[in-house]
Amino acid sequence: MDTPTVVRPKISAKHVGKIYDTADGPFVAVQDFSLDVAEGEFVCIVGPSGCGKSTFLRMAAGLESISSGSINIEAAPDSDKPANSVVFQEYAVFPWKTVIENVSFGLQMRGISEKERTQVARYWLDRVGLTKFANYYPHQISGGMKQRVSIIRALANDPEVLLMDEPLGALDAQTRVVLQEELLRIWEETRKTVLYITHSLEEAVLLGDRVVLMSAQPGGILDIYHIDLPRPRSFETTTLARFSEYRALIWEKLSAEVTRAMEMQE
Repeated sequence: MDTPTVVRPKISAKHVGKIYDTADGPFVAVQDFSLDVAEGEFVCIVGPSGCGKSTFLRMAAGLESISSGSINIEAAPDSDKPANSVVFQEYAVFPWKTVIENVSFGLQMRGISEKERTQVARYWLDRVGLTKFANYYPHQISGGMKQRVSIIRALANDPEVLLMDEPLGALDAQTRVVLQEELLRIWEETRKTVLYITHSLEEAVLLGDRVVLMSAQPGGILDIYHIDLPRPRSFETTTLARFSEYRALIWEKLSAEVTRAMEMQE
C-alpha cells in the first residue's frame, strides 16, 4: 500500500513566545503562539494595538530573537531562494538609488548578473505600471509608487514567503484600495505564501484565505476564521453580504479585545 504524502506547512510556528526585559521586569509580548501556513496561502493577522502582531512577524523574518518555541520556513528542495522578504509600512526604499536599482537590489545582493536582474526588475515594474519611472529617484515619485516599489522589490527576489507588516497602512484611502487590488492580482499570478499584518478588518477579510485574531497583550491566538469568499477578489467583493457577515463576526470578538487593551493602558 502506498504511503500517503505528508504535506508540510510552508510556515510552522510552534508555541512561540517573546519576553522583553524592561526596567519594570519581564514584559510578555507574545505567548504560546502556534500557527501553520500552507504553501500558497494568504494569511492575515489582526488584533488590538500592542498585541504583538508585528513582533511575531519580525520573529518569523529573523529580525527579532524568539524567547521560546520555534518558527520554521520550509524551503523548496535545492532552492537558492531567500527564506523571506519583508515589506514594512514605511517606504523602505533607498533614496540614493533609482526605482529600478531599488527593485533589483535583492538580486544584486544574491550575486545575480546585471543583465538578469535588470530584466527581472523591468518585468515587475511593467506589472505595476512603473516602467516609465524606472530611472526616477524615490523623492520624485508618490507615496503609493514608493510602496509599489517596496512590494515588487520583495517579489523580484523570489522569496519562499512574503512577510508584510501593515504595507498599505500609511497610504490615503483611495491609493490603498488601488494597491489592495494590485496586490490581489499579483498574488493570484504568483500564489506566494503571504503572512500579512493589518489593523484593517476590511483589508484582512478582502485579502485573506484565513484571518487570525490575536488577543490583547500578552498576544496569543484568540480565533481563526476561514474566509470562504470567491476568488479572484476585487473591491466589489466588499459589497457582498457574506463579506459584511465575516467583518461583523470578527469585529464582535476584536472589539472586546480592543476595549481590554485600552483598559490595560489606563
